[in-house]
Amino acid sequence: MGRSAKQGLIFGCALVLLGAGSATAQEPGADLIAAAKREGTVVYYTDLIVDQIVRPLTDAFEKKYGIKVDYARSDSQDTILKLLGEHKAGSMRADVFGLTSGLKALIDAGAVRKFDAVGAAAIPAEFKDAGKYWVSSNFYVMTPAVNTNLVPEADRPKTYEDLLAPRWNDKMVWKPNDTSGGPGFIGNVLRTMGDDKGMDYLRKLSGQRIRSFQGSARAVLDQVIAGEYPLVLQIFNHHAALSAKKGAPSQWVKMEPAMVQMTLVSLPVGSPHPKAGELFLEFMLSKEGQTLFQKADYFPTRSDVSPSMPELAPSTGGFKANFISPDDIARDYEKWAKIYNELFR
Repeated sequence: MGRSAKQGLIFGCALVLLGAGSATAQEPGADLIAAAKREGTVVYYTDLIVDQIVRPLTDAFEKKYGIKVDYARSDSQDTILKLLGEHKAGSMRADVFGLTSGLKALIDAGAVRKFDAVGAAAIPAEFKDAGKYWVSSNFYVMTPAVNTNLVPEADRPKTYEDLLAPRWNDKMVWKPNDTSGGPGFIGNVLRTMGDDKGMDYLRKLSGQRIRSFQGSARAVLDQVIAGEYPLVLQIFNHHAALSAKKGAPSQWVKMEPAMVQMTLVSLPVGSPHPKAGELFLEFMLSKEGQTLFQKADYFPTRSDVSPSMPELAPSTGGFKANFISPDDIARDYEKWAKIYNELFR
């Protein structure tokens, strides 16, 4: 069994085994709650979708603790630049933040502080940092997706090799940056096939003239749903499934191994409401908070809260996946981006 297959199997088995038990975690301490209430406000930077999860999460927190939440939504790279700027200026505004990539730059800059969260006891080891800089609130599964009106079922790709068929020349699209776009797809190919076979495959794929669309992964999928492109190579599979539930011509492609990555939640150095930030993080990890992720059709990381659409997750959907850790992204992302620029620009 190859490295990627082993990782996918280990990841799937770990979630099944951990999910089988009933995880228990202590509630936040009374001292933390009292200190957070005295601060009265928490500022939350996030890349999550506001209507889908941010608003339900913050509304529930405000109702439970009486602490006001101000949130700002932007993509991970914009959040990183904002946090770096605030840290350098000595005027940090955020109290807690979440992003999917780029955390190492903030850690290296000294902008992130370590923490101990009691709620992390119910989070599997794969979803929290041994160094205590981050914990994951939810994870994502990255796959291709098709417009079902434009791509008959018989023509939908099942393997990576199928993407090299002549019918897909000039018919595929992805975003040009981040792990939810071309670089992430490239990283998953290299993890799956190894450098030599992976690069040979990517050179062949570059001949397919893949289109580039500047925007979020959700925006690229919307272009496919609108009929601008038949197939997108790298999106969040739950986005395609949710759109299909609403009647859109959208279908995610179970191409193995899929790529799994996480939303990382951390606490910044020098925040104005540090205790409120800690309490909000604890709420995100609590069974109550994780159930809100479940109801919003995100994949919770807590082992006693299962996905609302189990067929979309590797462990419950019966498909292989490569688990891409923050360390993998920090170490290899520049390599993936360089390959993207050399072969696909």
